[in-house]
Amino acid sequence: MSDLTPSQTRDVEAIMAMLPHRYPFLMVDRVLGYEPHKSLRAMKNITFNEPYFQGHFPGHPVMPGVMIIEAMAQAAGLLVQLSSPPPAEGEPQPIFYLVKVDKTRFNRIVVPGDQLVLEVEITRTLRNMAQYASRALVDGKEVASAEMLCARKA
Repeated sequence: MSDLTPSQTRDVEAIMAMLPHRYPFLMVDRVLGYEPHKSLRAMKNITFNEPYFQGHFPGHPVMPGVMIIEAMAQAAGLLVQLSSPPPAEGEPQPIFYLVKVDKTRFNRIVVPGDQLVLEVEITRTLRNMAQYASRALVDGKEVASAEMLCARKA
């Protein structure tokens, strides 16, 4: 994903215009770059203020794996939105749902203070669905990876 264009960044306000998620479930802080219909790189700053750290785990905060997967899925959703023409005025943004996760691996824990870099790449498209290879990195090291299938809401 080295060919992503840094000038194609998007801030959290632009992200909120493309995704239906809101606090505490918006898991992408910035789009770092993308290539339409191909790949996207984004990031999430992990802070101790994340609500899931209250119970996962008290005294030893660890980002739940399912939240890392959700962050990768939201990055895939952003790639879809950034690759599509904007909806006509008054029309809602199309919504895509995560329908399948395969070959998931967790290589290390993610803790407060980490910056999670999300990389997604479209590997296959079929009708109203797309398959993604996704990975999450901290300090350039892969912390998680998964294959995901997302489908457009009918």
